[in-house]
Amino acid sequence: MPSQGLEKLYSREHIARQVQRLGAEISRDYAGRELLLVGVLKGVFLFFADLVRAISLPVNVDFVRVASYGPHTQTTGLVELRKDLEMSVTDRHVLIVDDILDSGYTLEALYQHLAGRQPASLKTCVLLDKRHARQAAFEADYVGIRFDSGFVVGYGLDYQEDYRNLADIYLFDPARSV
Repeated sequence: MPSQGLEKLYSREHIARQVQRLGAEISRDYAGRELLLVGVLKGVFLFFADLVRAISLPVNVDFVRVASYGPHTQTTGLVELRKDLEMSVTDRHVLIVDDILDSGYTLEALYQHLAGRQPASLKTCVLLDKRHARQAAFEADYVGIRFDSGFVVGYGLDYQEDYRNLADIYLFDPARSV
């Protein structure tokens, strides 16, 4: 794996501590209720698997796939639903789980999409919250790590489908990766 253009931002140990903290918070907040976790593919897959194992109550899982980036490092602002849920969210406690909240467009659009299906409750959880990039007035209910700016890869996050398999999270500069 080439290391040019990569600068370690968060270690796997730091990530694991944040995932455990989120799992404990979610378990506490949803005690006595069954929870449907909705993972936003593709970048969430590692975080999602770790979070599911960190939650100590009954959960069901389902996935959606949305796209707003294309081959770029900045969102296009257009959100396309590429895979919808297989389970109904009606009258269920639903937690949308995403890898990163940056512009806010994707998560806001997905939230509105699912809210229209009458869940009993609907909240969001993100591993990373990139505040500096926010363009929509949307905030996640559960946040693992807040950071200011930069494009990140690793732990499921990618650049043009590369770097998802890195165990740590890195700042990535495409101009320096050649």
